[in-house]
Amino acid sequence: VQLQASGGGLVQAGDSLRLSCAASGRTFNVFVMAWFRQAPGKEREFVGVRKSGDIPYYADSVKGRFTISRDSANNTFYLQMNNLKPEDTAVYYCAFTNKLLSGSPYYYSSPARFSVWGQGTLVTVSS
Repeated sequence: VQLQASGGGLVQAGDSLRLSCAASGRTFNVFVMAWFRQAPGKEREFVGVRKSGDIPYYADSVKGRFTISRDSANNTFYLQMNNLKPEDTAVYYCAFTNKLLSGSPYYYSSPARFSVWGQGTLVTVSS
């Protein structure tokens, strides 16, 4: 599986943006798909995750503003980001694994759980 992330850009605080993560190669009925972000000088941070057959789980910092969805026909995942804040500025990465090792979504909040990564897309939110 290869991932291609896109949709980043420069927006103002309060705006919305939708990131896409297109998966190519094999398709999987069992999957774990996550979004992470990394701001300059900071560690990669968990944003949200969606496991097959489960509802998405989000970091507290984005809960209520960000939504993960999936278009199974196009094998694409999305991160809808609403009410963006300057502190959301970061490079956003999508990540994938088909190893469903835990039923807890919190288990997948670590980047180490994922073996396949997209190239990242930059989101800049101005105040």
